[in-house]
Amino acid sequence: MGERKIRVTEYLDLDVDAEAWLCHVCGHRLGDGRTNYKEGCSVRARDPREIHPPRIEGEFTFAPDPNWVRVLEFHCPGCGTQVETEYLPPGHPVTHDIEIDIDRLRGRLDSGELIILDGRLAVREEA
Repeated sequence: MGERKIRVTEYLDLDVDAEAWLCHVCGHRLGDGRTNYKEGCSVRARDPREIHPPRIEGEFTFAPDPNWVRVLEFHCPGCGTQVETEYLPPGHPVTHDIEIDIDRLRGRLDSGELIILDGRLAVREEA
């Protein structure tokens, strides 16, 4: 059986057989496929005003208040590619936004119900 790697997002792959998250750009392993891929990323916290600078003078400038929101950038430690960005209230834990039932996925691939074409999942066409 060859490598069964699925592209999950623009910069995130799942190796089904190794049960591992991988950077799509460099292949760096970002962690166990059953856990949050963000745990394997380098994290950069940014002041939201850096990204969204004030537009007008005064108390209400249209820039996000860092007391109300923080910006977290998740990067591949292998190549530095930005994998994800989150806007969260201060103190809020990092979200676990992708959870794949690897056992069920593997079963559907093994049965032939699903196939991988160019890194994407597809339903096998009946001949």
